[in-house]
Amino acid sequence: MAYCKKIAFLVLFLTAVSCNEKLLEKPENLIDRGKMVVILKDVAVLNAAKTTNVSVLRENNVDIMNYIYRKHGIDSLQFVESDKYYASVPEEYKSIYQEVESSLEKDQNAFKDAKEVRDSLRRIELEERQARVQRTKDSLQEISGSKK
Repeated sequence: MAYCKKIAFLVLFLTAVSCNEKLLEKPENLIDRGKMVVILKDVAVLNAAKTTNVSVLRENNVDIMNYIYRKHGIDSLQFVESDKYYASVPEEYKSIYQEVESSLEKDQNAFKDAKEVRDSLRRIELEERQARVQRTKDSLQEISGSKK
């Protein structure tokens, strides 16, 4: 029984150690980690747009990946090789995607905050309009009351 535990521990240890090894050599044209985060975030946003309103992308002839390549000054081979490389280092890849997720969440919160501010400004504007209308009504009543 103790022998089985030692074997199981050894297998787990080797698996954990092997997960941190690089399975691929670093490509010459590797996209740096920070830029990769930005690229993957853009891909996520555009894919979300594609699932939400594909007609807008289609009407404007937007091919998501070609747009990404042009925007970031990369080509498909560079992207694929960089993605494969980072995927061969699971902890790094996981960290990259966690950063993408965190950045998307920050953007989402910023949009929510901006919406709340916009809604508050609209409410204030509406209240000011209503107050102006009321002042106008009051003025008209005073004028019509003074004529009597």
